[in-house]
Amino acid sequence: EAYWWLRDNTPDDARIMAWWDYGYQITAIANRTTIADGNTWNHEHIALLGRALTSPLKDGHRIARHLADYVLLWTGGGGDDLAKSPHLARIANSVYRHMCPGDPTCSKFSAPGGNPSKMMRESLLFKLHSGGLVPGVEVDKNRFKEVYKSKYGKVRIYRVLSVSKESKEWVKNNRQCDVEGSWYCPGQYPPGLQKVLKDKKDFRQLEDFNAKAEADDEYQRKYFEHLNDPQKAARRAQKKETEAKKMTLSENEIRQINLKWEDNDITSTLFGLVRDNDVDSFKSIVQSTPHYVHMRSKDGRGPMWWAHEHGRKEIVSLLKSVGVSEKLRDKDGITPLELNEDEF
Repeated sequence: EAYWWLRDNTPDDARIMAWWDYGYQITAIANRTTIADGNTWNHEHIALLGRALTSPLKDGHRIARHLADYVLLWTGGGGDDLAKSPHLARIANSVYRHMCPGDPTCSKFSAPGGNPSKMMRESLLFKLHSGGLVPGVEVDKNRFKEVYKSKYGKVRIYRVLSVSKESKEWVKNNRQCDVEGSWYCPGQYPPGLQKVLKDKKDFRQLEDFNAKAEADDEYQRKYFEHLNDPQKAARRAQKKETEAKKMTLSENEIRQINLKWEDNDITSTLFGLVRDNDVDSFKSIVQSTPHYVHMRSKDGRGPMWWAHEHGRKEIVSLLKSVGVSEKLRDKDGITPLELNEDEF
């Protein structure tokens, strides 16, 4: 549905920025140019895309405006783009080392205890993913305009504002084909991105046996050391736990979320997951965006009511683990504890 929307509502020459997973679908179904697809042999290009998505919104826009006209995100929980985003940050950092200095695994871009870190919350991806849904998260309307959201909030599409017409025209006129009339015509980065590209460090794949062995050994060593060293892992886990405690929603923040009753894409998605007893997807949402599970629909009910109503004991436990109350009342004065599947 989202790809059809792109096909029917965007100019033929529109360029779509999305993580590479969806590139072939954008090309084949939407018939639009994608910034990246499953042919990920050019690691440094994928890293640039990762940098745009995991940088602060303003910095990400400075890259996006030279490359794309629209940004497409998968946002419906489970394995969506926010869940993938720590991996995007690690890829970006492998080429643009200033993003997470001295930390090859970019652990500061994470969601310890299910609560997004400061770096994650400030990122372009998080803002576009959660803007208008999570309290306090807003999209800069001078840089991005939401133009499409699927029925259950699985996909959101934004138009990039202040697109560089000069860069778009330059790229169009500077394609380099291996032979005249060939389909193989690698694009070139426009001059407007050269300042960004100067930060790049050439990345050596482990499989690149033609590269000098010492070219990037130190980075590779630290990367695997951070992944595999138990003591460092323990220290990192302790640090994340401390951060998680600092970032846990306060009672006042939860109260503010509970005061807002409305039907929206998030409440619809949560209801569907509870109804279908999709514990894995629900758990992913609890871990990546715990704010969502405190939301309440127009009748004053939320995930805790629905979990009790349908007898979803495992989901009830998940909700209790992040502080969702069983004692709140809906518009008719009914608490979640007063519901059970036998009544319906």
